Amino acid sequence: MTSRRDFFIQAGMVALGASAISRVGAASLPELVVSSSAKTAPPVLPTSGRPFHPVVTLNGWSLPWRMNQGVKEFHLVAEPVVRELAAGMKANLWGYNGQSPGPTIEVVEGDRVRIFVTNRLSEATSIHWHGQRLPNGMDGVSGLTQPAIAAGKTYVYEFIAKRAGTFMYHPHADEMVQMAMGMYGFWVTHPKDTNFMRVDRDFVFLLNNFDIEPGSATPKVNTMLDFNLWGFNSRVFPGIDSLHVRQGDRVRLRVGNLTMTNHPIHLHGHDFVVTGTDGGWTPPASRWPEVTVDIGVGQMRAIEFDATELGDWSLHCHKSHHTMNAMGHQVPTMIGVDQRGIAEKISRLIPDYMAMGERGMGEMTEMDMPLPDNTLPMMTGQGPYGSVAMGGMFTVLKVRREQKPGDYSDPGWYRHPSGTQAWEWKGSLPEPVTSESAGGQSMPTERAPGAGNLKARKPSGHDGHH
Repeated sequence: MTSRRDFFIQAGMVALGASAISRVGAASLPELVVSSSAKTAPPVLPTSGRPFHPVVTLNGWSLPWRMNQGVKEFHLVAEPVVRELAAGMKANLWGYNGQSPGPTIEVVEGDRVRIFVTNRLSEATSIHWHGQRLPNGMDGVSGLTQPAIAAGKTYVYEFIAKRAGTFMYHPHADEMVQMAMGMYGFWVTHPKDTNFMRVDRDFVFLLNNFDIEPGSATPKVNTMLDFNLWGFNSRVFPGIDSLHVRQGDRVRLRVGNLTMTNHPIHLHGHDFVVTGTDGGWTPPASRWPEVTVDIGVGQMRAIEFDATELGDWSLHCHKSHHTMNAMGHQVPTMIGVDQRGIAEKISRLIPDYMAMGERGMGEMTEMDMPLPDNTLPMMTGQGPYGSVAMGGMFTVLKVRREQKPGDYSDPGWYRHPSGTQAWEWKGSLPEPVTSESAGGQSMPTERAPGAGNLKARKPSGHDGHH
């Protein structure tokens, strides 16, 4: 079986200070493992500590640990990182261990956990363990429960992971800047009983938003609502990996929201139940079927479904402007505007000018237009039948009969069986029946004679009389 170290080397991750463990042993920090890859790493079974069924971090990975006298030790490094949001665009972010979001931390209920946090930022930071029950001094609120971690310093957090569930970590120091720059990560505490609510595939990802002007690479940290890039795990479509499952698999999606607004996450082709919240697992009697779950700011949700339906199914936020990239909020609506005359005049001054938007914005997905450096088209991504015309918080769940257990490779596009795909009608069309009524008879009223005349009367004091 491939070891955790071998796996991370094969995945292109760099382990630093590995010799420190053998030379100094318990007196040293845990090894520092970093990654710059934006690929989804397959799950790796634990080789030390108690057993669990690992999660799959969408476009990410899980942080290795070492066991030190019964304590599970991790090493997180807060630092500037470069994250590829999608092919053609990179962002200057802050994160952990070479990435934003930081690596997922996986532990088991009852584990004693020790996390070393090294600060390589230009300012002080801290880490709050969002949703955990722990001693107050380990809660990670700078100035309130601890001194902030100054630049260049390392702090140690230690507590027992008391309850199984889905959690997050993020700074509680200069939060507006540091979280806007991409500092957060996922935390999963697995149950002691490996068969408790066991699923076949367990995916995790965080929701993010950035405001990065076309041509630039650093987010605007003072933006409140008008973001132009929305992502899953700091990737935007078509840069978000698809989720590959076997037909009949029980699938869990764990989603955390650290953006500035809520997100109704919608899954096509299946219904699901919410099995976990910020507070823990939901009792089975309290669940009901949904196809969309609204995840508020600072909330986490775990949803589960049986992947019964073959195909390529969309998974996305249902706020339509959250499935677009590099949006311009000041773009006027031009639908129905005849631009032929003005376009001809503008073209004399700007030869490459193109009139857009008079028939909607979908035509932009088929245009080959020059873009500013380091930005993305608003709607992009090619499917087997043309442009998907999506961006942002959008990806695809691929359900296949032939996908083997434990196989997370991309099976390619789905091939629809004969008679199961929409087709073009080429027969004759009936003449439309047109009504001349504007709908005014839906609530008819009787009008008195002369009801159409309006008499105006000047207010007293303004008609020359008192």
